[in-house]
Amino acid sequence: MKRLHIVIVAVLLVLAVALGWFFGQKHSNPAAENSTNGQAGKMQGKTNGVVQDGSGKTVKYWYDPMVPDQKFDKPGKSPFMDMQLEPKYGNEGNNGEETGVAISSQTTQNLGIRLEKVSTKSFGESFSAVGRIEPDERRFYAVQTRTPGFVERLSVRAVGDPVSKGQKIAEIYAPDLLAAQQEYLALLGLNSVDSDNSLKQAARNRLKLLGMTEGEINAISKSGKSSPRFGVYAPASGVVTELGVREGGQLMAGSSLVQISDLSQVWMIAEVPERDAARLKPGIAADVQLQSLPDEIFKGKVGYLYPMLNDTSRTLQVRIELPNKGNRLRPGMYANVEFTGQTRDALSVPTESIIATGKRKLVIVKETNGYRPAEVKIGQERDSYTEILSGLAEGENVVVSGQFLIDSEASLSGVLARLSQQNNAVGKGLEQSSDMHDMKMSKKTTMPTEKMAKGHGRVIDIDPRSSRVTLHHEPIAELGWPSMTMGFKVKDSKQLSKLKTGDEVEFDLKAEAPETPNMPLQYMIDRVEKMPVLKGGAVKDGMKGAKP
Repeated sequence: MKRLHIVIVAVLLVLAVALGWFFGQKHSNPAAENSTNGQAGKMQGKTNGVVQDGSGKTVKYWYDPMVPDQKFDKPGKSPFMDMQLEPKYGNEGNNGEETGVAISSQTTQNLGIRLEKVSTKSFGESFSAVGRIEPDERRFYAVQTRTPGFVERLSVRAVGDPVSKGQKIAEIYAPDLLAAQQEYLALLGLNSVDSDNSLKQAARNRLKLLGMTEGEINAISKSGKSSPRFGVYAPASGVVTELGVREGGQLMAGSSLVQISDLSQVWMIAEVPERDAARLKPGIAADVQLQSLPDEIFKGKVGYLYPMLNDTSRTLQVRIELPNKGNRLRPGMYANVEFTGQTRDALSVPTESIIATGKRKLVIVKETNGYRPAEVKIGQERDSYTEILSGLAEGENVVVSGQFLIDSEASLSGVLARLSQQNNAVGKGLEQSSDMHDMKMSKKTTMPTEKMAKGHGRVIDIDPRSSRVTLHHEPIAELGWPSMTMGFKVKDSKQLSKLKTGDEVEFDLKAEAPETPNMPLQYMIDRVEKMPVLKGGAVKDGMKGAKP
């Protein structure tokens, strides 16, 4: 009998302990129970083995926004974070396959997403080189005398002096020419001897051969007196590039007096790298931009390709002829040359919208019901736009700014991963992350722990005994978190004594190392304070109509 009493007492003690533990668990986490009960009330059966909710949309799977690669077939509490799993809704295309993801307008605004249409622009075989201005070698003029003499007067005294066509450059005293003049004048008075004027004409031609002009010969014929000097005249307008003698100096027959360069047209000698030499052809257009005139572009065409390659610089010289109005193009100037071959019209997108994953190029396309990634083949790049060879249609909207944040906010990684793993079995619990998502998660995991993320939210539940608080917070851009409800551990539990359910609060999150290497970063609330209330009951800088 005594043993029976002992057994009954033991059974009652066990029942008491079990009931106490049950009610304690229920009291310690009422928010999770309410949330689970609420979700259970909304469950509408299963589709393809996945528990659905009451939203009317098809739930593809349930997931933790912090670990979007892990998928679950039913709702519940996340095994990674102190929060409930979120449903992932699918967008169905005409072929019944998932074409993208949907993102709320509020999240789109928070991410600062900017769109631009696919448009048609001109592209061509363009490449650049460096060149320099040089005189046109076909416009060099050497001024010489045909008889020896002495320079008695010189009109140009220095290299660089300008001259005009027909301008007298110098006056030369030539004894041989003086003797030829006297012989010619003597023959003019002997009409009886030279009845047919053959001797006179021969003497006149000799004066021309010695360098006298028709005007000078007519002048001595009228005056009847010989001129001890004869003039040397400029054959063209230009500048003096070489001065071979000074005033008073002696000249030998055939020696150069001056050299003149006509700069009304100049050459641009461009040094084209050997890799682009095969793309050059005479006649292709060239845009020349001088470093001294950066706002002006001079138009020209390739006139000649030099036959020899420079062994030192491994470049091919190309000659471009440019008119030089106002003599603004000065020999010795350096310039950038842009060569453009035959142009064509092609689809283009801003270069910044292209995501390079290493194996392919992607862009994010805006559709009616969300966003989808599109693999594209690209061509040339020009003026911050890239040619699209395939993958897009004209008029489609592509994401120019915020495409990387879309992956974090809307879990595009699952869609991107399917582009690289078409043959993987459907229904695996964990899919390999895409290159873009790997880069994004790498940024998150390497975030310095010293910098705290700040957030705003509303208190859902408080558990002082375990130093935990459940908040419905706004999107936290620093961490790439969307708006959601989750629980946090508070560093100082005394802060919870000043809070109650429904309070609008602001808080600082501090990252902690995960317990296992494969787990995401854990975050603890380092500071949480109730937000000040303004007159009329409005919360200063609080949540904008957020609902738990």
